[in-house]
Amino acid sequence: MIELFFVACLGSAPAQCEERSLVYTDLTPMACMMGAQPELAKWVDTHPRYTIARWQCRWLQTADQDA
Repeated sequence: MIELFFVACLGSAPAQCEERSLVYTDLTPMACMMGAQPELAKWVDTHPRYTIARWQCRWLQTADQDA
């Protein structure tokens, strides 16, 4: 599985950030990289108080999935 991992920060308080992720079962890492910006834009549309500070596509680790 591929995880689109990102850090979202409050626009009114940029020091208040949270780690978030979206998990995909049917994407390759390249497809994740190519589709990340539109997916993050959709996320920001539904969470307008936040901005995306950074993001990355990575393989989802089994330990992360169980937590």
